[in-house]
Amino acid sequence: MKAILVRNFGGPEVLKLEEIPTPQPGVGQVLVRIRAAGVNPYDTYMRTGNYAIKPPLPYTPGSDGAGLIEAVGEGVARVKPGDRVYTAKTLTGAYAEYALALESQVHPLPEKISFAQGAGVWVPYGTAYHALHQCVKARAGETVLVHGASGGVGTARAYASRPSCSVESTRTGTPAARRSAATSSSALRLCRPGAVRKTSSDATPSSRAVPHSFRTALAAAP
Repeated sequence: MKAILVRNFGGPEVLKLEEIPTPQPGVGQVLVRIRAAGVNPYDTYMRTGNYAIKPPLPYTPGSDGAGLIEAVGEGVARVKPGDRVYTAKTLTGAYAEYALALESQVHPLPEKISFAQGAGVWVPYGTAYHALHQCVKARAGETVLVHGASGGVGTARAYASRPSCSVESTRTGTPAARRSAATSSSALRLCRPGAVRKTSSDATPSSRAVPHSFRTALAAAP
C-alpha cells in the first residue's frame, strides 16, 4: 500500500510517499481503508520533533481518518467489512491507504456525513468536548465565549455547546476566517439564550464519554 512515512523529524519535506506492506488485523483489531485523513496542528508539531510525544522513527502520521472497514481480526463484533467509520486514533497512522486500529478506535459514520467530514471529527470535537464538559463543566443555560469560532476546534466548540448554551464568539481578521465565522454564527444563533459567562481553552482530547457526544453531533448535522 502507499503511505506517508516520516524517517527524520523536520519540515514538510520529511513527508515521503512510500510503498509499504499492508498491515493485517490481529485480535481485537480492524483494518480501515482510508478515504480521507484529517490534518491537525499536533500532527505538524509531532513531525518537527517539538511535540511532547515523539513517535519512534519511521512512522506514519495521522490519528483522524474516515473510510470503510476492510477486514476485522478475531474477537471483533461491533463492526464488519464494508461498514463506514471514522477513527479516534489509529495504531499505524491515517496518512495511508489502509490503517490498523483497535475496535474501540473506530466509530460509525452516518451515510449523510462525507468521509472528508468524518476525518475532521476526532481531534476537533474531542478537544471541544474535553474543554467544555470535562474542564469547565459547562451547564445548560450558561453562555460560552469561543475565541475564534472559525477554525476546526472553534467551530466544533460552537456546535458542542448547542442547543443548551448560548454562544458568543470572536473572529479573526482574515476574509476567509470572517466568512467561516459568519457561517458558524448562523448555527450559533440556534442556541437558546443563557446567562452565566464561561470561557475555556484548547485541551487534549479525552476518550471518556466522547463517542456519545460525537454521535449526537453527527446525527444533528445538516
